[in-house]
Amino acid sequence: MASPLMGGGGGLSPIMRSDAGPPAGHMEGGTGGPSAETLRFVASIKLTNVVATVNLDCKPDLKSIALGARNAEYNPRRFPAVIMHIKEPKSAALIFSSGKMVVTGTRSETDSLQAAHKYTTIMKRLKCAANCTEFRVQNMTASCDIGFPIRLEGLVMDQPRFCSYEPELFPGLVYRMYNPKIVLLIFVSGRIIITGAKTRRDMDAALEKLHPILLEYRKMPAAPSSVPVKEGPMSAGGGGRGGVGKRKR
Repeated sequence: MASPLMGGGGGLSPIMRSDAGPPAGHMEGGTGGPSAETLRFVASIKLTNVVATVNLDCKPDLKSIALGARNAEYNPRRFPAVIMHIKEPKSAALIFSSGKMVVTGTRSETDSLQAAHKYTTIMKRLKCAANCTEFRVQNMTASCDIGFPIRLEGLVMDQPRFCSYEPELFPGLVYRMYNPKIVLLIFVSGRIIITGAKTRRDMDAALEKLHPILLEYRKMPAAPSSVPVKEGPMSAGGGGRGGVGKRKR
């Protein structure tokens, strides 16, 4: 059985255990689609950062931009780009003398593109012949919570090709998925951070594959231990209070 992470290619087969839950890729009702639980999990993704690049079609004068624009700073000894901020959509831009611009800090592709156009407009007002061309999303970061604790030790033992886990250095397990190419940080609490995606579709596809796998490593709560009840002095002997009969008059 090919690993669900390899997209049909060869590779490591997941180790099936007698105590495992539904196998990886388990579908509900035989419909060929993800289960309702998986779809709810995928829908819980929250984008936290989008990084995009833009070609300005010019060689901007960074000193002029830094002097003329609000919320802009330029210290070439520390970093070879102008750092500019805008409040709506909240973001930052790194403007390089080569004509490349990096936009970061937004929480959607639409906001990232809108921010790129706003930065370009600011530069045009400063007599810079900038245009917003070749807009491309380079990285999307998101977070979600699967809703139950995970046995990370079992996951890394069964799938070492995809996982690395060194709790002494970092509390999360690093899960490298190859199709789609995405990195996931998985914590024992069930919290997951997704990075490396270039589209929301890639994120959805990654979590649809990951969810049934993590179900196999769900950490079940320990069964409560039964403590024997010791008999007190009130329950010893005969009936009544402390086994003492009624006094005869």
